[in-house]
Amino acid sequence: MFRWYVVNTYSGHENKVKQNLEHRSVSLGQKRFMRQIVVPTETVSEVKDGEKKTKEQRTMPGYVLVNMELNEDSWQLVKGTPGVTGFVGASNEPVPLTQVEVDRLLKREVAQKVQTKAQFSIGESVKVVSGPLSDFSGEISEINQDAQKLKVLVSIFGRETPVEVGFDQVKKI
Repeated sequence: MFRWYVVNTYSGHENKVKQNLEHRSVSLGQKRFMRQIVVPTETVSEVKDGEKKTKEQRTMPGYVLVNMELNEDSWQLVKGTPGVTGFVGASNEPVPLTQVEVDRLLKREVAQKVQTKAQFSIGESVKVVSGPLSDFSGEISEINQDAQKLKVLVSIFGRETPVEVGFDQVKKI
């Protein structure tokens, strides 16, 4: 029966291990025991200098998920692959993942959300570049990662007024 297992690798070598596993399974005639090999990643967008950039980021550095039928041959195939340090489990024995864990790790939820990392910090000076308050400068008082919004204190008529703006509406000064 095909089950999902977590394989521990050297950090930064996940894609190489995936390629090595795929190549070895074919060359050693074990392809029928290996269904899928996945390096868990997520799409993260960052806002830098007012520009939104998207990149793939590993969610589990140092780990690879393998959907395989576990037997002595397939176990030795995985353990003998360069870059693999072993299976995740008690005393290095492979423990299959539950379906809930697999769904969570592979991001199979109904609503998949793209995370954005703000390159801002509280107290930092920014300039509003779009919207009704463009060209106003202020200081960040709050950061809301989930809504991708900042609360900026701008000086209007000599008074500091809190204004809510999106990450993409400001740039660092």
